Amino acid sequence: MPTIKAAVCHEFGAPLVIEDVHLAPPKGGEVEVTLGAVAICHSDISFAEGAWGGFLPAVYGHEAAGVISAVGDGVHGFAEGDSVVVTLIRSCGGCPSCASGAPTLCETPYDAVNGPLKTAEGAPLMQAMGCGAFAERVVVDQRQIVKIPPELGKDVAALISCGVITGVGAAVNAAQLRAGQDVVVIGAGGVGLNAIQGARIAGARRIVAVDISEDKLEIAREFGATHTVLGSADAPWKASYKALGGKGADVVLVTVGAIPAYDQATRYLGMGGRIVMIGMPHSGAKATYEPVIMAALGQGMIGSKMGDVVIQRDIPWMVDLYQQGRLKLDELISGRWTLNGINAAIADTKTGSARRNVIIFDS
Repeated sequence: MPTIKAAVCHEFGAPLVIEDVHLAPPKGGEVEVTLGAVAICHSDISFAEGAWGGFLPAVYGHEAAGVISAVGDGVHGFAEGDSVVVTLIRSCGGCPSCASGAPTLCETPYDAVNGPLKTAEGAPLMQAMGCGAFAERVVVDQRQIVKIPPELGKDVAALISCGVITGVGAAVNAAQLRAGQDVVVIGAGGVGLNAIQGARIAGARRIVAVDISEDKLEIAREFGATHTVLGSADAPWKASYKALGGKGADVVLVTVGAIPAYDQATRYLGMGGRIVMIGMPHSGAKATYEPVIMAALGQGMIGSKMGDVVIQRDIPWMVDLYQQGRLKLDELISGRWTLNGINAAIADTKTGSARRNVIIFDS
């Protein structure tokens, strides 16, 4: 079984360890992708900290791009040498969710513990989120990848695999924003900036960004926010109401996994409005709200997993938007690191100041 370098989590909360691991060749319907880049998502950090439990040892990483280096039997539409993005959306294509156009909610389980990864000693090694992309190569299902133009940089392409589709998709697909509606985006980190972009692309009239960092609020304006509100101020929703002409928002997009953000989200909402829950708090964390108010005002709450995207439809659209200059990707990258520097990149991400840190692999 071929050997590759990977960043392995052996203990929740401990630094990742760069070591040799075994990667099985692709089976039927699978492809091997030699990675050019993988971005660090807060979900990877949460998993590595034990926020959602899971099997150890594990290889995290799920926001990646590279070049197909091998294909298994029964693979259609892909060949060695194709440039692709790699996503965690592993869909079977035949369950009720997939058949109804919701592949992010695929009901077919995948055994990531007994997937293509093994330790150097041959023991089970979890392919976290069906990707295991904190590694030089991955083996994934053909439904997890989408072709991209070969000239598209792998660093910017990797961002599309999660942060971009999650944020833009939440605004366009989950919220189903109509042109002229008003939006509040709570959190101006990587996903939040993409939610702001999505709201702008969808034709929102006013976009209010809320964050506890003044620096992030300045960046939010670059991505399309028309107004900004400092979330640490007293009753910040009052400033949002003022920005929206004395009323609440049609849509509130919560992009951070922080309970205070969820506790306050309903206060930003207008009559008939809806909250889209994107950020993922730790397991067991609970938010509070008053159902009687939401019922009386005809308000709603929905969850959005991976922007409710259909990657074969939405990723080519987003690539086109980027190539037309209508979607910012380069501006999302805060820093570039090597695989050996992944723990430093994670530490930098945890400071909250980074947009997206990207691990670059040698070509």
